[in-house]
Amino acid sequence: MDDTVKEEHHVTSISEDHETTCWGCGLRLLLPSYTPIFKCGWCGAITNQNPLKHNNKYLRWRHIRDRCFIAILLIFMLFVICGGVWAVYPVILSESYFRGILHCTITMLLSISTISSFSLAASRPPGPPPNVPWGSYPVVEKGGLENYSFCSYCSKPKSPRAHHCRSCGTCVLDMDHHCPFIGNCVGAANHQPFICFLFAAVLSTMYISIMSISVGCQLWPPLDHEPIRRITTGSSHSPFIIMREIMFAFLSSAVLLSARGLVLAYLFVASISVGIGLTILLWQQLSYIYQGKTYLSHLSSRADEPVGERGCQNIFRFFGYQYSFSRYLPRFSRTKKIHKK
Repeated sequence: MDDTVKEEHHVTSISEDHETTCWGCGLRLLLPSYTPIFKCGWCGAITNQNPLKHNNKYLRWRHIRDRCFIAILLIFMLFVICGGVWAVYPVILSESYFRGILHCTITMLLSISTISSFSLAASRPPGPPPNVPWGSYPVVEKGGLENYSFCSYCSKPKSPRAHHCRSCGTCVLDMDHHCPFIGNCVGAANHQPFICFLFAAVLSTMYISIMSISVGCQLWPPLDHEPIRRITTGSSHSPFIIMREIMFAFLSSAVLLSARGLVLAYLFVASISVGIGLTILLWQQLSYIYQGKTYLSHLSSRADEPVGERGCQNIFRFFGYQYSFSRYLPRFSRTKKIHKK
């Protein structure tokens, strides 16, 4: 009986290398066929052979949407300024001329700072990526395009700190987010005016709410409601019944409000609601600046990445102040006295 020998045949797939060209320096590279993303060993540019294609046919409608948001926000700010001046300052000027002039000055400063910072953030370009030489080997130095990628929409290199905005249709350096209310991206060139606008808007809403409630208390009709008298003179009632009767008394007296009183009531509610939202946004922005990040870099950062330098020096550096504030504080360091023998 013949011995049968079982032979095992192992089939191995041999990957065929193919030749491709680096978009950064133009050098030809020999890569495996299954390599969709590669990095050039000379210039450091990253090439994605299968980029994701996005549809830009809605770009025009995004521009129209942003312009509508800008118009609505400008109309709202002008209404708040003009309505507040019309409703508040006749009452203040009738009480004290000096107080009226003081509050008029504060209103003018807050209005100018809010509208000017909003205009700068909306009109200033967010910041294009830096122009670097690319495309040919003699021009591109070694490592000159380190971690650069190619934007297929802008047809130019995109730095690691840049991001392509599909609403604006361009690459933005240090992009934080696209804000439809300013109709623009928040990037390296207009991030500072945007933070200044948030500061001015938060201070303005706080001032409007304080002035509205102080003047509105003088214009509000007296509360004359029979159930409130029974609550105050009668036996103990539940807190729900007391709050219900008080709210009903306020709503009943609101019917007798004048036009100035109605405008003040609207300004108080609008300033409180808008101020809360802007305060949360400002706190979020300052926390990212404190961490040395932007909103997009915070979303794209991974848990295993090293945490950058945190501190108030990032906030000072963001506003153009290069030195630490602590250098101007008095130093209380203890120095040893040298005694001569």
